[in-house]
Amino acid sequence: MKLDLEIDGQIRTVELDRDGAGQYRVTLDGRSFAVEARVLRSGVLSLVLDGRSYRAVREDDASAGNGGGSAVVVGDRRFSYHVEDPRSLKARRAHGGGADGPRTIKASMPGRVVRVLAGRGDKVEAHQGVVVIEAMKMQNELKSPKAGRVAEMRVAAGDTVSAGDVLAVID
Repeated sequence: MKLDLEIDGQIRTVELDRDGAGQYRVTLDGRSFAVEARVLRSGVLSLVLDGRSYRAVREDDASAGNGGGSAVVVGDRRFSYHVEDPRSLKARRAHGGGADGPRTIKASMPGRVVRVLAGRGDKVEAHQGVVVIEAMKMQNELKSPKAGRVAEMRVAAGDTVSAGDVLAVID
C-alpha cells in the first residue's frame, strides 16, 4: 500500500508491504526499513525497528477543524499527520484544481494495465477513457479530467501499478 502523508507540514511518501505475521517492509521517502508491529490495544502499537522497541499511540482529535486532526505519539515526541489516500474520492476532488494547467491521471488502486486507450499527443475530451486497469478481477476505466492532449503516457498494457502512481498527464 502506498500513501502520501503530511507529517508536521511536510509531504512524505510511505509504502507498506507485509512480509509475514507482524512483519512489514516500510519504505519512507525511498529509504527502506524492516519493522515488527504488534497491536497492544486499539490505537496502540508495539514497534521494533533496528532492534529498538517503541510504543506508538494514535491520537484523533474530532474537535479539530475539517473532520479532526490526527497524531502519533512515540515516546515524548508527537507527530501530527494527515493521510492523503489516492483512492479517496474526497482527496481527488480536493486536489483536482481547475481546468488550467496539466492534470494527472493516477491509479486509484493497485492493479495491471490491460489497455491504453489514448497515446502521447492524442487529443482527448473531458471524461474520455484513457487507461483501463484490472484490479481484483474487475476492469476500471480511468478518464481524462479535462479536455486537452495527452502530454505523457507513463504506462503500457501489461504494466503493474500501485495506488497513486501517475499513469498519464493531460495538458
